[in-house]
Amino acid sequence: MASARAQEVAELLWEMKRAGKIGTYTAVARKAGFSPGAGGRTIQTVVKAVRRDWPHLQWWRVFPDDGLIEKDGEQAQAAAEAGFEFADEKDDKAKVVDFTEHLMVWEEESTGDEEE
Repeated sequence: MASARAQEVAELLWEMKRAGKIGTYTAVARKAGFSPGAGGRTIQTVVKAVRRDWPHLQWWRVFPDDGLIEKDGEQAQAAAEAGFEFADEKDDKAKVVDFTEHLMVWEEESTGDEEE
């Protein structure tokens, strides 16, 4: 059975798909209500659970904060198939062209403490 974290991330993946956007480890984890963990380990574990439990969701939409992924990896291939273009970086890494322009931005939720 999927964890609450995985369910929350699954919903965010669906939002990103509908918007045609991608997200960073930190942004997705924080929006889902948890810390991404050291080096993004926690969010990576959650994304693996989402991928296992909901294989139809586009797990690849969650990127490291710096945007660098394996150039010939499964994530780059899936993103390219969805229309994202990549620029080669150092070593065997690649980054989505105009990375920050493709990032999902969620509105800050009101805490109800603001004065009217």
